[in-house]
Amino acid sequence: MKRRNFIKLATASSALGLMPMELSALLKNIDLPFDCGDISNRKLVLVNLVGGNDGLNTTIPINVYDQYANLRPTIKVPNSGANGFIRLDTTLADDQQLGLHPALTGFKSLYDEGNLRILQSVGYPSLNKSHFASKDIYSTGNDGNSWTNGKDSGWVGRFMEKFYPDQVEASYPLGVQMGSSKTELGFHGAEEHGLSINITGQDPAGYFTEISTLGGDPPTMIPNSDFGTELSYIIDVNKTSNKYSKAISDAFENGKNVATYEDNNLSDQLKTVARLISGGLQSKVYLVSIGGFDTHNSQIETNGDIKGKHHELLTEVSTAIESFVKDVNEQSLGDDIVGLTYSEFGRKAKENGNLGTDHGEIAPMFIFGKPVNGGVSGVNVDLSEATSDNNYQVETVQFDYRQTLATLLQDYLGAADSVIDNTFFNYSNNLSFVEQKIPDMIKASHSIATGCIAPPPPPEPDGSSKSWFVFPNPFTDKLNLNTLYELPGLQYRLYNYRGKLIMQGQKQSINNAVVIDVPSLASGIYFLQVESGGNTENHKLFRM
Repeated sequence: MKRRNFIKLATASSALGLMPMELSALLKNIDLPFDCGDISNRKLVLVNLVGGNDGLNTTIPINVYDQYANLRPTIKVPNSGANGFIRLDTTLADDQQLGLHPALTGFKSLYDEGNLRILQSVGYPSLNKSHFASKDIYSTGNDGNSWTNGKDSGWVGRFMEKFYPDQVEASYPLGVQMGSSKTELGFHGAEEHGLSINITGQDPAGYFTEISTLGGDPPTMIPNSDFGTELSYIIDVNKTSNKYSKAISDAFENGKNVATYEDNNLSDQLKTVARLISGGLQSKVYLVSIGGFDTHNSQIETNGDIKGKHHELLTEVSTAIESFVKDVNEQSLGDDIVGLTYSEFGRKAKENGNLGTDHGEIAPMFIFGKPVNGGVSGVNVDLSEATSDNNYQVETVQFDYRQTLATLLQDYLGAADSVIDNTFFNYSNNLSFVEQKIPDMIKASHSIATGCIAPPPPPEPDGSSKSWFVFPNPFTDKLNLNTLYELPGLQYRLYNYRGKLIMQGQKQSINNAVVIDVPSLASGIYFLQVESGGNTENHKLFRM
């Protein structure tokens, strides 16, 4: 296979570079200790509102409407008339009375059907108002104070590595991304990078045909050299990409849509997700995105006219999600799907004089789907916080975004406490997010009871599953290992690709973690052999 053809292949399939063949793609069936029903097909759909959505004009706090209007005399959503806000629910407490932006008619319908929950004032402890930094924080599961929770891996990848470590290579990708050509850090595991496939800009029906014809037949003779080792790895990536693309194309051909979608980008993405799920694709996490929420100007068209950029964006989000939920529910797929919207931050409370708003902190999050317990979590924002002293910011975080994710991962997917703690941990107060779950997010009919939480599967004695997670990968001068099990320590051996022993030793475990200092090594492929608890396992690693 020619190098230029491989480059085309990698570009077309967004194979994300590092995808070792021993990658554990996804779950099959989960063995639970009680009769908890079949949860093996449950999926998450993440909707990224890129740019920082203006939460204060998305969910208007009715009980402090006068303060709101004083802060936003030009861009406020009216409280009456044809462009007035939609009153969400008159039965809520006074400090929860919300008005939805008039574009959110689809969200109002989902709420009335009991399929939408609104989380107020979502954020994280030390919010960063940089688009790039804040998006990375959301992707990695960090808190803005440090990168303790992992700067080179994403929370989705870490969760899947730890929740399904016993799964063998599957014919479908762990996650599917669309809507942006940029690689999503959230899918990168601590040990395995490249746990998803990006089909942005592709025709799913012909995706396999497209990428399987780009590279031609791989060479049959692989030289016994550094070049040959790298070539073998590239061929493995090629095979994995082809296999994943076939699963996507087959699912798209076998699937269908039964709901009517608007003709816009986000609707097309969610329509594709619904069809892939309908066609039997077993991928567990789908990420779609819509940009344009960085509304420093032209958030509205003119003074007093709520129509404009923000209205158009919210209309697209609302109609697309409403159609998606209707589609999967009418195909009897809705019990297995929960979705949520998120944005890297909100906007400040005071308008900026350019018919827009500047970077803020907290923002609402919408959880949607048949399993969701409809309602409102939290109370309306306290606008008295927004003063000239703090640049008119509303700063109180009622819900850490990781609380939301921890609740869904455990109460909906069934992850054990130790899996949640290894996915993300609250280093700001040294508490587990298991102790901070949000109540009433999932309907009782769909929630995994305490007795049904699946413990981490024990490692197989033949080494087919792994007790230890090794990161970063690629590495430079240190290897970090952690485990979900109570293992006192380990013996290790590091080999180069030719099988030559480079170093060996023994390490004690501290808080289920081990750090190995590695001497200066040449770039290339290495193998780490680990022995602990009567189990031997091998990890393929890369030295940059």
